[in-house]
Amino acid sequence: MSKVFHIHLVSDATGETLNAIAKAAAAQFEGVDVQDHFYALVRSQRQLERVMEHIRVEPGLVLFTVVNPELRRQLENQCKQLGIPCQGVLDGPIAALRKFFGDVTESHKPGGQHELDQRYLHRIEALNFAIAHDDGQSLDMLNDAEVILVGASRTSKTPTCVYLAIRGVRAANVPLVPNIPPPPQLLTTGAPLIVGLWASPDRLVQIRRNRLTVLGEVRDTSYVDLENVRAEVSTTRKLFEQQGWPVIDVSRRSVEETAAAVINLLTERREAAE
Repeated sequence: MSKVFHIHLVSDATGETLNAIAKAAAAQFEGVDVQDHFYALVRSQRQLERVMEHIRVEPGLVLFTVVNPELRRQLENQCKQLGIPCQGVLDGPIAALRKFFGDVTESHKPGGQHELDQRYLHRIEALNFAIAHDDGQSLDMLNDAEVILVGASRTSKTPTCVYLAIRGVRAANVPLVPNIPPPPQLLTTGAPLIVGLWASPDRLVQIRRNRLTVLGEVRDTSYVDLENVRAEVSTTRKLFEQQGWPVIDVSRRSVEETAAAVINLLTERREAAE
């Protein structure tokens, strides 16, 4: 049985740069069984401690992008106490991996991380799934999703699902329409993680007006009426609370930040089930 090398990626942002650098570096070592553990938006001592709990369970190399000096110091000190290698990505990830992997020789193969492998095929499958389950399509197959995003119109459900698919997560989304009950398939599904997305009424009106302008629509409708939108947001948030679904405020979040938050929720759910 081959040895599994655990690599923990810790970022105080979405972690896209860190993830890309780690994959590019690891691609230089062929035939190594690597298991990535990804932690995004780590910005407080409490969040860092939760990360350290995971690292203690499955020790391995820690690569990070953390700009807060105090959090960086705590991460490095705790790793040192555990005897775990800890490396900032700007300090040379390939050098750290060379030491971590031992006798494995670097292949020096350019672009190795882009090879057609199982992870790539998994991402393609996830992208096809997101397209097939966009905007409430294929409701009878919702249980095949890992994550279902629910929310009012223009709460970034579709782009977040696509971004999650690029990360290999099968994500569906179901819109909540004013005065229309949510589909029963959504309320009876059991396996997927359901996450409610919402935005402040003012922000939602702004986004919707911009959308209508792009479409050439200049008339005011209930779709962009502030009072109607306030009622719509209130109704969706009540549904989230009644169902006990975790909620993310996307008012000022980028799609990358929303996806990172969803991945964190999914990771917590999986670990709680173990």
